[in-house]
Amino acid sequence: MVGLGGTAERMAQLVAERVPFVAATVVRAQCPTSVRPGDAAVVRADGSIEGFVGGQCAESSVRAAALEVLDSREALLLRILPEGDAKFPTSPGARTVVNPCLSGGALEIFLEPRFPAPILSVVGVTPIAEAIAVLAEPLGFAVVRDGDDDGPARPGGATAVVVSSHGRCEEASLRAALDAGIGFVGLVASTKRGAAVVDALGLTTEERARVRTPVGLSIGARTAEEIALSILAEIVRAVRQEGLVAPPSASSATGPGPPEQR
Repeated sequence: MVGLGGTAERMAQLVAERVPFVAATVVRAQCPTSVRPGDAAVVRADGSIEGFVGGQCAESSVRAAALEVLDSREALLLRILPEGDAKFPTSPGARTVVNPCLSGGALEIFLEPRFPAPILSVVGVTPIAEAIAVLAEPLGFAVVRDGDDDGPARPGGATAVVVSSHGRCEEASLRAALDAGIGFVGLVASTKRGAAVVDALGLTTEERARVRTPVGLSIGARTAEEIALSILAEIVRAVRQEGLVAPPSASSATGPGPPEQR
């Protein structure tokens, strides 16, 4: 069990190791309870709890709610009230459960899911590749840069791969990303050249659906920065509206993050 003073350090360690978890923080405690506002714990996907947010009765409710929070990716305010206590009105983002312990007491615990930053692999040493890397970080992406010659270094760990190498090793880079199961594989190219590159790969229908070329939303972009903006907008749309995530093998990994981040 992690001591109260070590919960923040444990959270930082899990973030560095790219392990998803729920941060549980007591925001209200009404006696008789064994916790105080500010007490915190970490709940992992296996149901383990490190830290302290209440006794066994509260812990069971926190564990069940935290696992749902990991699944929904939405924060939740969990109210644990003694049986017969005044009922809170139902509201979005909040849930009330009964404390089965005879000791009673009331708690409010904020459950916040923490997920690793999605990895964006950018292949190429070009102005557009540079602009993508610069603009992606404020959007919450962990950017991995790869040169023209070796393709994505860790394509299996990426949520999206963008190839912007202007004809250098494009086919090998696209093939590596597709073989790794990446759901968003973008190629910076004209419509004609992009189609030729894709045709040369002999892709299946399923693989072709994962390749975006010309990658980027149609916003009339001209400069490298504008093109990068259009590409990132398409990736964000895929994440927010289409449910784009990293391949399962990557999301379940517990090892350290990519060796080279910008």
